Amino acid sequence: MTQDGAAQAGAPANSAEQPYPVRSVAVKVAQWIERLGSIWVEGQVTQINLRPGTRTAFLVLRDASVDMSLSLTCDPDLLRRLPVPLTEGSRVVVYGKLHFFTGRGTVSLRVTEIRAVGIGELLARIERLKALLTAEGLFDARLKRPLPFLPATIGLITGRASAAERDVVSVAQNRWPAVRFVIRNTAVQGPTAVPQMLEALSELDRDPEVEVIVLARGGGSVEDLLAFSDEALCRAVAAARTPIVSAIGHEPDNPLLDLVADLRAATPTDAAKRIVPDAAAELAGVREMRARSAAALRGWVQREEHTLAQLRSRPVLADPLRELHHRHDELERLRTAARRTVEQLLRGESTTTLHLREKLTAVGPAATLARGYAVVQRVAGPERHVVRSIEDSPAGSQLRIRVADGAVTAAALGTQRLTPETTDEKRK
Repeated sequence: MTQDGAAQAGAPANSAEQPYPVRSVAVKVAQWIERLGSIWVEGQVTQINLRPGTRTAFLVLRDASVDMSLSLTCDPDLLRRLPVPLTEGSRVVVYGKLHFFTGRGTVSLRVTEIRAVGIGELLARIERLKALLTAEGLFDARLKRPLPFLPATIGLITGRASAAERDVVSVAQNRWPAVRFVIRNTAVQGPTAVPQMLEALSELDRDPEVEVIVLARGGGSVEDLLAFSDEALCRAVAAARTPIVSAIGHEPDNPLLDLVADLRAATPTDAAKRIVPDAAAELAGVREMRARSAAALRGWVQREEHTLAQLRSRPVLADPLRELHHRHDELERLRTAARRTVEQLLRGESTTTLHLREKLTAVGPAATLARGYAVVQRVAGPERHVVRSIEDSPAGSQLRIRVADGAVTAAALGTQRLTPETTDEKRK
């Protein structure tokens, strides 16, 4: 069993019937704090109480990121021996031992060594914080929120009655008189700057009418602008829903807020110019665009008119019926040629037909009959047979003899076969 356990085992039980007296609790707290021993603590000095003739100096050391502080006591000679006088707002590292004053119930750090945090150390810490936030992606350009084109209400966090406030408000209202500001005046340096700016930022971010938030202050040293490289402020800006513009110091100043904000302006005046469009310039741009649009429209109309004039000047459009007349004349010419060709063909065929008719007439039966020949037919009841041989017409046969101008009915009296001699005699 440990010493604490043994002490607890030997201590009387604590209950409503057996409560600890205040002195016991105070003594126990003092004992517990004494066990912590000597420690190094870093913070920002917010209060220095050094009265002449006193043997103890009182200071307040505050955490710059949160609303927490610690009371310090030290020998006044320790403050006087510092190479650089200690002032409120200085960042220091102190070495001392905590003491619990049982009479008052307060805790104080009795300091035996004070070291001012130099610019080099501050810059190194800023670089380490920058590397950490970069690794977490808080500076990623893809997280940047676009600013509204014409914000109706702008939230402004800046020092009271500061030149930065005058620059932002006056420049913005000169460019667009209708713009409205919701201003939150806070400390912009010192131990209370970060807590006040965090509270103002949270309030403006919750306001639905605020469309963009500007954090602005004038230039200064690294220590003066240290609050704008605070980790808590950078994380709050990254987590905000409203677009945020950083307008800190002058062009060379570059606190970490510039990297995490959605837009970094070189100066407060530059922030007003980049957030609020110039009404006169916008109207001039509108007029220019209207003029360019009208000129483009007139040019297009003129080109189309020229095209139409060219089309209308073409013969086919200048006299639309001209082509029809031309086609009509050509059709008439073709019809005449076709008619002439058909008539020529008909004449040729008529001549051919006439010649054929003459040939047929010359060799036809009528012409033969006209020359004295006759066609003899034997009549056997209703049938008629052409007599080609004497065997076809025996004696007594009824005959029909067709001549050129009619027919003769006769009867065969007999037959006589022709001999070659008879044929020769007839020829003679």
